[in-house]
Amino acid sequence: MTTERKALPVVNTERCTGCGWCVAVCPPHVLSLGVLRWKKFSQLHDAPGCTGCALCAVKCPFDAIAMVRQPAPANHRPR
Repeated sequence: MTTERKALPVVNTERCTGCGWCVAVCPPHVLSLGVLRWKKFSQLHDAPGCTGCALCAVKCPFDAIAMVRQPAPANHRPR
């Protein structure tokens, strides 16, 4: 049985320094470091695997990760 996710991490690439703290603390290992215009940054590479635990946002020393609520799937919305 899977837990319904309430929020996903969204990385502000302007604030992210690519330090990797969020990648290291992520229990389901759904974050990775990417490169854009010669700059490292964190990215969510497996959204369905994310549990929404927010450890990445808590651990980020640069306040570069925000947890953003995701809408419920159409088949799970109350009538």
